Amino acid sequence: MRVSRRIPTLAVGLVLAFAVPFAVTLLLTGSVSAASKPEPKNLGSKQPEPRVHHVVLPINSDDPTTMRALISTALNLPKHYRERNEPFEIEVVAYNAGVHMLRADTSPVKDLLRVVRGLTPDILFVVCEATKLGMERAEGHPLVLLDNVDLVPNGPGRIIELQEAGWSYIRS
Repeated sequence: MRVSRRIPTLAVGLVLAFAVPFAVTLLLTGSVSAASKPEPKNLGSKQPEPRVHHVVLPINSDDPTTMRALISTALNLPKHYRERNEPFEIEVVAYNAGVHMLRADTSPVKDLLRVVRGLTPDILFVVCEATKLGMERAEGHPLVLLDNVDLVPNGPGRIIELQEAGWSYIRS
């Protein structure tokens, strides 16, 4: 009785067709068992810096309740991140009627803003310069803003730039 070599040859050929490329891939990538090889810890190196949380808080309303809600957020977020030892940046952008929040003469929350400044002096407050100029034209006199308030050319434009840079947008 004659034994056919056709079936064993075909079986060996199939095994080699799959096993050889697989073995070569494993050897070249060094990933024989990536999950079982923990990375050695370098005790002398620093831990990576935690990611900085970036938050933009817009205000475009002259409603005191909305302003107080924003202030509450501006106080609670830093507390949250400080408890977790995580760095953060917060920018409040006022435009349209929200500029009243940061005006020395019309702000219904200027005392609360002093508290915010005392507890979290690193929050940046900015006013839309286009809105400010429009208010000055309409009222016929220069506007006086609260201390430590910066100007940006365009409030909504600033918010868009921050969001495009990865900042989170929180609406109060």
